[in-house]
Amino acid sequence: MMNNSVTEVSTPFNKNSLDLDVAKETERIVEVLRQSVHQTLRRQGAVLGISGGIDSSVVLALCAKAFGAERVVALLLPEGESSPDSASLAQLVADHYGVQTITEDISGALEGFGCYQRRNEAIARLFPDFGEGWSAKIALPGSLLEKETLNIFSLTVTNPAGEEFTKRLPPREYYQIVAASNFKQRSRMAMLYYHAELRNYAVIGTPNKNEHLLGFFVKHGDGGIDVSPIGHLFKTQVYQLARYLDVPAEIQKRTPTSDTYPGGSSQEEFFFRLPFDILDTIWFGYDRNVPNDEIAQALDLSVEQVERVVSDIVRKQRTTAYLRMPAIGIVDN
Repeated sequence: MMNNSVTEVSTPFNKNSLDLDVAKETERIVEVLRQSVHQTLRRQGAVLGISGGIDSSVVLALCAKAFGAERVVALLLPEGESSPDSASLAQLVADHYGVQTITEDISGALEGFGCYQRRNEAIARLFPDFGEGWSAKIALPGSLLEKETLNIFSLTVTNPAGEEFTKRLPPREYYQIVAASNFKQRSRMAMLYYHAELRNYAVIGTPNKNEHLLGFFVKHGDGGIDVSPIGHLFKTQVYQLARYLDVPAEIQKRTPTSDTYPGGSSQEEFFFRLPFDILDTIWFGYDRNVPNDEIAQALDLSVEQVERVVSDIVRKQRTTAYLRMPAIGIVDN
């Protein structure tokens, strides 16, 4: 279990309050990885999925330091709608750290589950012309810094001519699209555990604090892991480790994306609703009981904007709490 006491640089609250002592934090994570995998879990190495994103790249680098590249297996888990950039950047970072890769295309599994058919059935109820050559994505309203809006999803489709159409997502269609799309993360989890059990290795997770505590993950999907080495770190802190660990520049510059929907969407557009440097600093201040006016002054924002972001953080933590709950059992009398 990762100790959540992050090694941060001690300064009065300001926009740099999230700065880490990256060398100490890296060594701390590496040591916990070794203890967790070798001593607690009694496993001999690490398996993780890599997507060419910043989080999985940092975790790959940490695992290579903890176990040696020869005891790390990195899986590329594409499917029919994955961005080609994901595979090329994932291979780039694996080669950079000398880690073996295995590619497992999960498209067949998803077809078997009816992932695409079930999702498209829901989309077609809103856009009857939706079909081959079209793309789709779901997103929340615009930036929280601009105005107060509820977290109500909309669906945007693009036809083969490049024309976009958007409608608000009713609950029935939203639930079906999400439930069907979640087959992707759950199929990947199953494949990760196949390769981990094949080698007596542990599955290492890649979600960060933003994703875990705000609910931007799939239960028993990318949340189905043995060890969570960066789940205590804000996204901006993951970038700090990336620089220290020499993650390739192409990956550090890449816009974070979920790579789940064929229409493509950034993580900010799909879920978080504002840049990570602002979100993380407000959240950090809120966690440490820094007054909202002090947070606002440090970031050159209004108090109203800070209050809006804090309310969104609290709301997302509350509504996604069930994702982080262990299974509920019956206690013996």
